[in-house]
Amino acid sequence: MAVRSTRQEAVLLLRQGVRNSEVSRRLGVPQGTVGAWKHHDLAGRGKLPGRKRSTCPHCYGDELNRSSYAYLLGLYLGDGHILLPNEYRKTQSLQVTCDEKWPGIIDSVEQAMRQVLPHNTPCRVRRTGCRDVKVYSNHLVCLFPQHGPGRKHERTIALEPWQQEIVDAHPWEFLRGLVHSDGCRITNWTTRTVAGVRKRYEYPRYFFTNTSTDIIGLFTATLDAVGVQWKHASRSNGAANISVARKASVALMDAHIGPKH
Repeated sequence: MAVRSTRQEAVLLLRQGVRNSEVSRRLGVPQGTVGAWKHHDLAGRGKLPGRKRSTCPHCYGDELNRSSYAYLLGLYLGDGHILLPNEYRKTQSLQVTCDEKWPGIIDSVEQAMRQVLPHNTPCRVRRTGCRDVKVYSNHLVCLFPQHGPGRKHERTIALEPWQQEIVDAHPWEFLRGLVHSDGCRITNWTTRTVAGVRKRYEYPRYFFTNTSTDIIGLFTATLDAVGVQWKHASRSNGAANISVARKASVALMDAHIGPKH
């Protein structure tokens, strides 16, 4: 019977699931050499794991996690932006900036990215007082065709029919993404005199602020669709401020969105 070579012995152990480091120890071969033998063996059998392509429902007809996409779309329209490839980066990147006071939202952003782009790994970049949650994919513009030159409030922002269909099916996820980016839930207070006694009353309300009239329109149209009453007020910096203060409407928002966390 022919005697197996050291390489053949290593490959046999590797196929049995023995770790590279253990094969190296048993046979007295450097780990780098074991790794190279394993690579060539997998390649020769057509089992070399390749880089998975990014999910894209438009280019490849992939299934899209629609509820997570609705949430991520709201985040993108609020505090997100896409960077295109240039001499320093080869891939498009989506970046959503999150206040570090709300770690739960940071986790939600990352989770949504993983669910919409399951073959891509998000990362977090620390900045002063905030975190940038980023994901890389050359199909981001396919997923977010609202991308364009200049700031969002300086260009038209309109949903494609397929996006509007998703928002119509998952309006609360879309609203949650917008509120988590450019909105808040606060507690207002006022005083009233009852039977000669001045009392303090507190009541919660939601605010959403954005400079883009188109994004404000998407927000208020979706509020109308879910039966939330709202009021509009302009701010001195040119942004629009949407307030939800009616008790029943706040209760609806609390049931589906709630305070930041």
